[in-house]
Amino acid sequence: MLMLPLANATYRILRFLIASRERYTASPVSVFQMSAIKLTLSSMASFVTEVLASSGKLEKEDLSGKISKMSRKVEDTKEEVCDMMNKRYSDFLPSLQGSEELMVQVDEVSKEMDGLKNCIESEVSLKLSISQTEYAKLKQQLEKNTVIITMLGHLKEFHSAMEEFNKALQEKKYVDAANELERARAGVDSLKGWKSSQLPLLSALSSELTVQRENLIYHLGDEGKRLVIWKYQPAGMKSFLKVELNLSHACSKDSEAKPPALLCCVLQALAIQGDLQHKIKLFSQVLLKTVLKPLVMYPSLSVRVAEQPGEGTIMALQCLEESHNEKSTPSQVYSKVLLVLRTLHSHLLDVSIGDRKLSAILGELIWEEISRCIIHECLIYSIPTNSSQLEKYNTVIKETEEFEKSLKEMEYLQGDSTELLKYARDVNCHFATKKCKDVIVAARKLMTSKMHNTIKITSDYNLRLPKLPAPASELKVKQGSTKDEITMENTKQLSAWSLCLPACRISESVQQLMELALGTLCEAVGSSTQWYVSVPGDSAVFCGSPTENLLKFPHLAAIQHNNCMYLAHHLLTLGHHFRAHLPQPLSEGITTFVDMVPGFRKLGAQCFLAQMNVQRAELLERLSTAHNFCNLDDEDNYIAASKAVRQVIHQLKQLGTVWQDVLPVSIYCKAMGNLLNTAITEVLAKIMMLEDISSEDGEHLHTLCQTIVEEGPLVFIPLAEENKNKKYQEEVPLYVRKWTTFKELVIVLRANLQEIVDRWADGKGPLASEFSSLELKNLIRALFQNTERRAVALTKIK
Repeated sequence: MLMLPLANATYRILRFLIASRERYTASPVSVFQMSAIKLTLSSMASFVTEVLASSGKLEKEDLSGKISKMSRKVEDTKEEVCDMMNKRYSDFLPSLQGSEELMVQVDEVSKEMDGLKNCIESEVSLKLSISQTEYAKLKQQLEKNTVIITMLGHLKEFHSAMEEFNKALQEKKYVDAANELERARAGVDSLKGWKSSQLPLLSALSSELTVQRENLIYHLGDEGKRLVIWKYQPAGMKSFLKVELNLSHACSKDSEAKPPALLCCVLQALAIQGDLQHKIKLFSQVLLKTVLKPLVMYPSLSVRVAEQPGEGTIMALQCLEESHNEKSTPSQVYSKVLLVLRTLHSHLLDVSIGDRKLSAILGELIWEEISRCIIHECLIYSIPTNSSQLEKYNTVIKETEEFEKSLKEMEYLQGDSTELLKYARDVNCHFATKKCKDVIVAARKLMTSKMHNTIKITSDYNLRLPKLPAPASELKVKQGSTKDEITMENTKQLSAWSLCLPACRISESVQQLMELALGTLCEAVGSSTQWYVSVPGDSAVFCGSPTENLLKFPHLAAIQHNNCMYLAHHLLTLGHHFRAHLPQPLSEGITTFVDMVPGFRKLGAQCFLAQMNVQRAELLERLSTAHNFCNLDDEDNYIAASKAVRQVIHQLKQLGTVWQDVLPVSIYCKAMGNLLNTAITEVLAKIMMLEDISSEDGEHLHTLCQTIVEEGPLVFIPLAEENKNKKYQEEVPLYVRKWTTFKELVIVLRANLQEIVDRWADGKGPLASEFSSLELKNLIRALFQNTERRAVALTKIK
């Protein structure tokens, strides 16, 4: 069988190829080795020619013999080729200078093998049908030989590609070098596809391919560093002044500004090797961090572009005079960013990589971040704070459109709509949001100011409402009205004192808060209505103001009460004043703030009532030290009771001093009356519980109660400017419910039995209207001894 030696020869060729490898800097092999390889290939060629010449009259034995002979020669050729490849790529021995001739002869042998194969398939197979099985085996053996020849072709392709790669790399033809390296890679990939390929040879070739690729990348990086030079020290604003980018004009002979030819070759070679995206990404990160973002964030930074004859273009950051503006204007930012990107486009990025420009690749990497930076560091601060400035903002929108148009012309941007332009065009929404935030911040600042800085609100106080143009609907009504209708309307008008605030004191910050609300409403007239809701927000901030100190200080509690009532008072009519001047749908009756009025009133009332409860508890605590007003003939008990009464009077006077100039007169009188009523009710209850009151105790009780009667009404004395109306002191019984009862008790404590019976007057006298018969009888039993006169008096109390 001829297949066995031919298979063995094939195996030895593969084993030899696997072990072969050589560097490209090796020296040639000996002439003797070259001659041997040539002789072997010549013999193979003669043999194939002889077989083909006798193809028409071959016999089975002759064909088998010749195939066997050819297999031996193929084996010899394989050993020679593998020996040469092993010495060149694996053992690092001197290479054969005439390896090209060897590869040509390999090609010729391959062609002869193809002819022999065709001969067997066409003529020989038909004529030798008897030996069809053996000829099929011969055909299989020839196919194996064909595989070997194909592998040798791939090795030849790899070798020639690497030779061309070295040559192109030395001549700095980087695009050709990258293409040849890819051709070599394709040869290795083809060898990996054959199952008969052996790993050691593939590993050696793959390793060589990796080494040469890294060699190419190193050369490309070295060239790039000479053509594009960064100098920067990113560690603060001052370090940005040291940022510099040098774009060399090496190999660029034209005077016109464009990327140099060498740089284009470097970039294209990087793209072929698949490393360009990574390099551009690193470049974009440095560009954003050291150039573009600082230009947006710092108004004092600018760009300086200088042409150096014969060297290149230098782009650096410089500091102008210190800017008084905290943020750059959009036009300043756009001009600086465009100058940087135009310079890069002219000297670096105007290069086509496949079907895309390099500027488009860079734009995809930087646009999202730089547009976000421009929005948050520039555009957000350019939003107007006043509705009258909204029309001027159209200039910013046009500048943004021109900015993006320029970027699209240089292919940094793709598409029609971007977040930057969308943000600039949506100015009404951003203006509303900014206005709301500013108003809320201003309101919060007012609410955190000191409450005790107050102003006096007089009875003729009116809120200074702005003058607004009469709405068209009202003009039509007035024009159609007759004089009689107008006269009738005037006769139905309310009094000038209707819905007026009572005289009191409010916090100055609350008045400023209301003026802020008025200003906000004036801004809303004829403007965007999205921020109209900030007016309730002003007041909502007030509702959330801290109240923990209000229970400690009566003065602050009274001011808080007045503040809430002041806001509630103006919220009743504020929406009606502006409703007709607001755009739809606010003018349809949904703009009133009446729904907030109960909340403010409740807040003010709760605050003041809590303070009232604190004061009431203090009064009762002071009276609890009076030992229930019993046994006052004991000096210690009398001193304690007298002290308790004096403390109650003192507390009421102190509250009067604090509240009298703050609260409205009616509220003040009701509050003081309520507290005084609490005190005398407690004294009444303690005295009525006594079962035995001696004459000395009665005298002491009368003295204490008389003190309350005399000094209690003094807390109702009006202020100097209120002397024209002193009815408040005269109307003490209106505010102190138990006042008349207490005064009757004082009379009873010093009266005799007949006087008591006379004031009872058969249930019709003043005593009868304040005390029940049982209460008065108990009081008489406690005051008088059990005598017939007392019994007669008790019988008259019915």
